[in-house]
Amino acid sequence: MEFAIRVFARLNITDNIYLLITDTTRSTWIVMAILLVFAIIVRIKSRNWDASKKPSGLQNVLEMAVDAFEKLYKGNAGEKMAFLMPWFFSLFAFLILSNLIGIVGIRPPTADWGMTLPLAVSSFVLFQFAGLKNRPKAYLKSIFLEPVFLFAPINIMGEIAKPIALSFRLFGNVLGGMILLSLLYGMAPLALQFVFPAFLHMYFDLAAGALQAFIFIMLSITFVGLAAEE
Repeated sequence: MEFAIRVFARLNITDNIYLLITDTTRSTWIVMAILLVFAIIVRIKSRNWDASKKPSGLQNVLEMAVDAFEKLYKGNAGEKMAFLMPWFFSLFAFLILSNLIGIVGIRPPTADWGMTLPLAVSSFVLFQFAGLKNRPKAYLKSIFLEPVFLFAPINIMGEIAKPIALSFRLFGNVLGGMILLSLLYGMAPLALQFVFPAFLHMYFDLAAGALQAFIFIMLSITFVGLAAEE
C-alpha cells in the first residue's frame, strides 16, 4: 500500500511534488526511531555505571550481548577487521528488530527486496575492502588468476552472487512467512484467528526472524574474514 503526501514547492512556478512513502519506509522509520530512543536511554544510564562494581540489570544484559558478539565476530573475521565490529553489531540489532516487528502487525522492512539488497551490497563492499586492505595482491589474484586466468569471469560472478544470495535469502524467508500468515488469517474462522496463528507467529516472527538475522550477519562476517586472511 502506498500513499502520497503532496508537497508544494515554489521555484520559478508553482509545481506539485509527490513524495511516496511506502509501508517499508514507514516501518523502517519506526525501527530506526526505536533503536535511536534505546541508544539515548543507554547513553543516559551509562553515565552512572561504575566499572569497578558488578554489573546488574540493563548493564549486565548489554555487556553479555556485546561480549558474546565480540567473541563471535573475532572468531570468524579475526583481529585485523575488529574495527568493523560496531557496524555489524548495529546491523544485527537493526535486522533483529526489523524481523520481529511483524509481531505487532507492522510490515517488516526486510520483507522488501529494496531493503535487503542495499544491506547486502554494504556487506559486499566490506568484503572487498577487507581483501584489498589486508592482502591486495593475493586477493586480486584469487579473483582473476586462480586457478587460471580463464576462470576470472566465473570468479567475478561468484563474488557478485554473494550479495544477491544474501539479500534474497533474508527477503524470501521474511516475505514468505508474512504471506503465509496473511493467508491463514484470511482463511481461518474469526474464533481461531486469536489462537492458531499465534503459534505460527512464534515461529515465523520470533524463531525464523532471529535465525535469518543471525544467518545474514554470520555469513557477512565469515566473508569478511575469508577476504582478509590468507
